[in-house]
Amino acid sequence: MAEKEIGKVTHYFSEIGVAVFKLNGAISVGNEVKIQGHTTDFTQEITEMQVDHKSVEKAGKGDDVGVKVKDKVREGDTVYLVS
Repeated sequence: MAEKEIGKVTHYFSEIGVAVFKLNGAISVGNEVKIQGHTTDFTQEITEMQVDHKSVEKAGKGDDVGVKVKDKVREGDTVYLVS
């Protein structure tokens, strides 16, 4: 499986399990991402995401996207697109 860095975690809202990614690449609903950091390492499918509190199917470079994550993440964790 190839992995390509597409962003970083900038915020994590533990009470709702949502991470905000600052993207430097494109991402779509249905993509699989790996989130990796000092104590973070898991893979999950993107089932939904939001930009400016609106649901979107795709987001690109420069966007800040909110994504429901299945585990705790930390600011600075790296987001990879798995293909």
